[in-house]
Amino acid sequence: MVVEQRVIGLTGDEAVAFAIKQVEPHVVAAYPITPQTIIVERFSEYVADGLVRTEFVAVESEHSALSACVGAAAAGARAFTATASQGLALMWEILYIASSLRLPIVMAIVNRALSAPINIHCDHSDTMGARDSGWIQLYCENSQEAYDSCIQAWRIAEHPDVRLPVMVCLDGFVLSHTLENVSVLPDEAVKKFVGEPSVPKVRVEVPANGGGTRVVEVPYKLDPWSPVPLSMGTFAMYDCYFEYKRQQEEAMKAALKVIEEVGREYGELSGRYYGLIHPYKLEDAEVAIVGLGSAMGTASVAVDELRSEGYKVGLLRIRSFRPFPAEKIKEALEGVKAVAVMDRVLSFGGPSGPLYSELAATFYHADEKPPLMNYIYGLGGRDISVDDFKAVAKELLRVAETGKVEEPVKFLGVWG
Repeated sequence: MVVEQRVIGLTGDEAVAFAIKQVEPHVVAAYPITPQTIIVERFSEYVADGLVRTEFVAVESEHSALSACVGAAAAGARAFTATASQGLALMWEILYIASSLRLPIVMAIVNRALSAPINIHCDHSDTMGARDSGWIQLYCENSQEAYDSCIQAWRIAEHPDVRLPVMVCLDGFVLSHTLENVSVLPDEAVKKFVGEPSVPKVRVEVPANGGGTRVVEVPYKLDPWSPVPLSMGTFAMYDCYFEYKRQQEEAMKAALKVIEEVGREYGELSGRYYGLIHPYKLEDAEVAIVGLGSAMGTASVAVDELRSEGYKVGLLRIRSFRPFPAEKIKEALEGVKAVAVMDRVLSFGGPSGPLYSELAATFYHADEKPPLMNYIYGLGGRDISVDDFKAVAKELLRVAETGKVEEPVKFLGVWG
């Protein structure tokens, strides 16, 4: 049953902070960086006003922020942080530690271009650089989705089949600083949905009375008062390291199902459903635009206008980039004659952008392979318009007629 909600005017950053206030994690570790600063700034006000019981830790760097979250999560606490761009880059070492230790940390990333030259506006170079760090990555189209995803992220991260950290990604300034109407759930509904944090148990071999060993189950957390204390992140040789990595991969695969399950349950509560992908007017589409993030809202307007002009164009917005829903994408694009893949990042020296590479790998073994075109767009926050997307779609329609892609990778909106 959908609960009664109220509508508040919030920026994307404020929507994230409001969601985290309602979840009330045990620890928030914070360091400011544009355009993320408002998230932790607003949350610090909630702490100062006594609206949450969260331990707010102001640290000296982003590396320290994620390190503090690792320590808190390893002790069984819920931990949250947020960052952007160079801040995420400074966390690099700890990203892998958090995921490898299977710690269900939630982190909001306000997507921003990487320096140099210094740029504070949106592209996806920061999180796409971290795509293989073992974190789940959810990309939001608007501030409402940012709010909703930050609530769902805890259920996804803490699921016993997953136990992986989650990035909730929203575009810098386009969403982070833009005021929107956001429907928010009652505090008690959020707390009931998220529930109490659970700590899985692990089997440990310990000395037995009278000699030998025995196996006992203990909570997977650092606890100095436990009769069987654990250590985490200790040295692993090649005889077992590979197995740890394989377990992480299996957890990522399990997350595909969990993201949808949590999305359906959240939809029953809120009336808003979020899955792995979000198709738009694909049922009879001859060509399709595929992408992620806020620009897909602009693309949907272009699709509507093209439809009114008689063109059969559709859109596929990918919400979950990690884990990558390859089978769902193939199903959604079945019968489409040509596909334009939009990348808001440049993979230097690579044959294409990262999203295009994933689509190409997805269709490589398929019986039917639609021609793919890759458009690199919006680097450093450069705007992409409805007319830009309409031009992409019309070029795609020409490819659908001929079946030939003369220039697989194009740079959209570059001067000269």
